[in-house]
Amino acid sequence: MCGIVGYIGERQAASILLDGLSKLEYRGYDSAGIAVYNGEKIQMSKAKGRLKVLSELTHDGETLPGTIGIGHTRWATHGAPSDANSHPHFNESMSIAVVHNGIIENYIKIKKMLESKGYQFASDTDTEVVAHLLDYYYKGNALEAITKVMHRVEGSYALGILFAEKPDTLYAVRKDSPLIVGKSANGNLIASDVPAVLKYTRDVYFIENEEIAVIQQDNMKFYNMYEEELTKESVKIEWDVEAAEKGGYEHFMLKEMHEQPKAVADTLSPRLKEGKIVLDELNMTEEEMKAIRKIMIVACGSAYHTGVTAKYILEGLARIPVEVDVASEFRYRNPILEEGTLVIIISQSGETADSLAALRMAKNMGSKVLAIVNVVGSSIAREADSVLYTWAGPEIAVATTKAYSAQLIAHYLLAMKLAEVRGTVTLEELAVLIEDLKRIPEQIELLLGNREKIQKFANRYVAAKDVFFIGRGIDYAISLEGSLKLKEISYIHSEAYAAGELKHGTISLIEDGTLVVALLTQEELYKKTVSNVVEVKTRGAVVLSVTNAGNTDMEKNSDYTIYIPKTNKYFTNSLAVVPLQLFAYYISIGRGCDVDKPRNLAKSVTVE
Repeated sequence: MCGIVGYIGERQAASILLDGLSKLEYRGYDSAGIAVYNGEKIQMSKAKGRLKVLSELTHDGETLPGTIGIGHTRWATHGAPSDANSHPHFNESMSIAVVHNGIIENYIKIKKMLESKGYQFASDTDTEVVAHLLDYYYKGNALEAITKVMHRVEGSYALGILFAEKPDTLYAVRKDSPLIVGKSANGNLIASDVPAVLKYTRDVYFIENEEIAVIQQDNMKFYNMYEEELTKESVKIEWDVEAAEKGGYEHFMLKEMHEQPKAVADTLSPRLKEGKIVLDELNMTEEEMKAIRKIMIVACGSAYHTGVTAKYILEGLARIPVEVDVASEFRYRNPILEEGTLVIIISQSGETADSLAALRMAKNMGSKVLAIVNVVGSSIAREADSVLYTWAGPEIAVATTKAYSAQLIAHYLLAMKLAEVRGTVTLEELAVLIEDLKRIPEQIELLLGNREKIQKFANRYVAAKDVFFIGRGIDYAISLEGSLKLKEISYIHSEAYAAGELKHGTISLIEDGTLVVALLTQEELYKKTVSNVVEVKTRGAVVLSVTNAGNTDMEKNSDYTIYIPKTNKYFTNSLAVVPLQLFAYYISIGRGCDVDKPRNLAKSVTVE
C-alpha cells in the first residue's frame, strides 16, 4: 500500500504535493518522491526514508517550480527501499513520469518483452514497467497509450501519470487500488485517500475500477478502458481531517480490521496462477522441498500464534514434523537443528529483535531460513535465505489484525505447496483447497458485516475481570490470539487454554459469571470440546461460542453463539479470529481504552 497525489492548477505544485503526501504517510513511509513539469521538462526529486527527508532535500518544494506534478510515498513491495526504487519512475527519455499504488503481477513477463526491445531498467520495481510500456505504446495520443497499458498489465494499480508533451494535463488510472479526484477553485488534484485533498477541497469524485481521469486546471473528463467517456457526480466530504485519515472509521484498528479482505486477497492473488500455487520466492527446488525433514517456526506475539496454527496445517497437509518456539526462548535454549531443518521466522515489521537474533543463530548453525514478513527490505527480509512477503500494507494500530490475517494466508500457501510437491495431497484435493482459499476474503467481509451483533454482546461484559478462551487443535491456536487481542487493548486479564487441560487445574478458576469463549471449528473435535463447555457451564460460566455454520447444537450449551461460514478445517482461523477481534475492540471501546495505542506497548519491538 502506497500513497499517491497529483496537482494541476494555478499554484506551485511541489508544496501541495508534499502537503498531500504528509496526510498519506500512514500508507507508506519507506521513501518518497515528487515530479514537477517546470515549463521545459519534468524535474524529479526522491529519497529513501520518511517524507521529511524529501522535504528537506527540496527545501519544502522550492527547488522544483511548476504548476503540475505528481508525488508518492512508498510502502515497498518489489525492490528494497532505496533512492532508485522510490517513485516516480520514468521512461528512458524522462518524458513520461509514473507513480503507482498496487502490484503489477505480470511485470516480469512485460519486463522481458521490453528488454528484448532495447529498454533498460534503472530499478527493481514492478512499477517501472508501466513507464516503459507507456513509452512503447505512446504515439502522440496519451489516452490511447494508457488504455493499451491497462489491457496489457495484470494486478492492482492506481496510477498518476505525467507526459511532458501534454503539460496541461494530468492523468489518473484505477484498478483495485483507491483513487479520488478533488475539484477546487485554484486547480484539481488526485490522491489515494481523502485526507490529501481536504485542505484544498471537499468536492471529490471517486474513481471506480478500470476508469481513467483526464484532468486539466479547469476541466476534467472520465473514461473507461475502451476510451468511452463517462459521466460522474461529485461527492461532498463532511468528515473532519482526523476521521478522513482513518477512512471514516473511529479508530485505525477498526479500519484495519475492515482492510483484512483486501490484505488477504493481495497476499493470495500473486501466488495463485491458472489454478496452481506459485511460490517462486522460496528459492527452493522441488528436490529441496522433498528433503525437508523438520520445520522450526520461530516468532513473537501474534506472529507466534500464526506459527501455532501453521504447525497443525503443515503436519496435517505436508506431513512434516513442526516445532514452534517463542523467539526469546529459542535463542537461549541451545536448540537442536538437525540437517534438513527449515527454520521459518515470522515478523510483521521484519525488525523484531528476538526474531532477528533467532534468525542469525539458525543461519550460524547451518539451517536454511525462510522469512515471512510484511516489510520489504527489513532486516529479517535482508538476512533470510528467502522471503515470503505478506501484502498487508502499513498497520498503524499497535494490536495487529490485518497483518496477522495475511501471515495466516502465507502459511496456508506454504503448506499447500509443500504438500503438492511431496505428494501428500492429490491434485484434486489441492484444487478444492485453492477454491476454499479464494472464498476467504468474501467470507471475512461477511463476518465484518455482523459487527453490531458482536458489539451488543461485548457491551454486557465491559466490567469483566477474567476471561478464558478454550479450544482444541487449531481452535486452541485461535484461542491464543483471541485472548491476546482482548488483554492487550482492554487490559482485562485473559488466558487461553487447550480445552483438554481444564481439568488439570484451570477449572478451579471458573465461578458464577466467569466469561468463557469456546472455539469449535474442528468438526472431529466437536464432541470433545462440547464436554468441556458443559463442564464450565455447570460451574456457573457464561459461554460465548464461535463455531461453524450449521452447528446449531451449540445454542443448547452456550449463552451466545457466533457462526462462521463453512470452509476447509485448516482455514478456520482466518474466519473465527474476526469476531474475536471485534469482540476485543468493542470491549475496549466500552472501557474507554486507547484502542490504537494501548499502554506500555509498541508496534515494533526492536529491543530485547
